[in-house]
Amino acid sequence: MFNGRQRYSLLFPFLIIIAISFMGIGGYMYIEDYNFIDALYMTVISITTVGYTEVKPLSPNGRLFTVLLLISSFTTFAYALALITQYVASGELINYFRQRKMVKQIDELTNHVILCGLGRNGQEAAITLRQNKVPFVVIEQNEERVRSYMAKNESLLYLIGNATEDETLQKAGIDRAKALLTALPTDADNVFIVLSARSLNEKLTIISRASQHSALNKLRKAGANKVVMPDKIGGAHMASIVSRPDVMDFLEYLTGYAESGSIVDVMEIGTLSKDYEGVPLRQLIDDHLAEGIVIAIKTTSDYLITPSPSLLLERTMKLFFLHKINVRNASMELVQKA
Repeated sequence: MFNGRQRYSLLFPFLIIIAISFMGIGGYMYIEDYNFIDALYMTVISITTVGYTEVKPLSPNGRLFTVLLLISSFTTFAYALALITQYVASGELINYFRQRKMVKQIDELTNHVILCGLGRNGQEAAITLRQNKVPFVVIEQNEERVRSYMAKNESLLYLIGNATEDETLQKAGIDRAKALLTALPTDADNVFIVLSARSLNEKLTIISRASQHSALNKLRKAGANKVVMPDKIGGAHMASIVSRPDVMDFLEYLTGYAESGSIVDVMEIGTLSKDYEGVPLRQLIDDHLAEGIVIAIKTTSDYLITPSPSLLLERTMKLFFLHKINVRNASMELVQKA
């Protein structure tokens, strides 16, 4: 993302041209008593060395001013044009406007996820968020890392900056976000981000990475809703593959990680028509979920595994619905709150 110095460097050649133009216009209006149009005309034909006919014969002072204008503008105007050409040829100017467009897109985001850090864990999180069509914006200090990621993946919304700074989080729309994932390798940075994020948005769901066990309680006290230790999860997952290979293969199949796998969606009863409140689960299955299986229901206090079809639905319930990806149809659009 362009900082103030970079924006100034892009605007500098245009400022040079504007300054020369105003100097010429002001000089001709003062010395020769030209009106604005005539002064503008004389300035343009002078600094561009076109050499069209003068508006009227110049006085000695006017000629002297023209000589000074030509000498001063020749090098500065050429320098400005060279800079503009360089910016266009190198793509910096196009990149500048692309970045401005990205900032506008970020400002329009609502109910999105802020991903802090685009390292190995951050990149995996970005891939999963994109696969599930969850809008997100990345905050990363290393611009080269962002470019490397974008060279292998689709374009993404990002901010180059320090996620520990409140200003950067605000630019990412933390007041409108639904969740924040911080995947920085340093626990101290993650704690600081969690503290800042929680102070800026009390309702935000915050999920943080932790490298050391000693950081778990600190992150929770700082305001993290969930704390994930990648090394612990990775080691446990490898051990589970060895000890329970079939179970792990099935879980990967359920969660959609397998290439031909199924997918588990979550449906909130509160998002459905009020007609389903208080009716048996069987009715909802017959109406919309005949091509899948309700494998569990989450209540306010517990999980009900393989719930009975006679169970009466409540608006606070969440249904875990299993179905094949290739049989998703219009009726399954109800199942969209993952």
